[in-house]
Amino acid sequence: MKKIEVLGTGCKKCTTTAEQIETIAQELGVEVDVAKVTDPAAIMGYQVMSTPAVAIDGKLAHSGSVPDRHKIESMLQG
Repeated sequence: MKKIEVLGTGCKKCTTTAEQIETIAQELGVEVDVAKVTDPAAIMGYQVMSTPAVAIDGKLAHSGSVPDRHKIESMLQG
């Protein structure tokens, strides 16, 4: 199971990112645990300057925008 953190302030883009990851993971049959991280200190711990951002298993995988489907599939299968 992949532990995925969606880093951001809780804005619409962050919510959309989390929902898309969950939907695509289900379609691909990949087990994920998606958590929304809104704590500024935790976000800065990843050295993220713009959100939404995505960390997978503790490593930053994407930041600055809502990832497209291809990017999400790549992150989940990587």
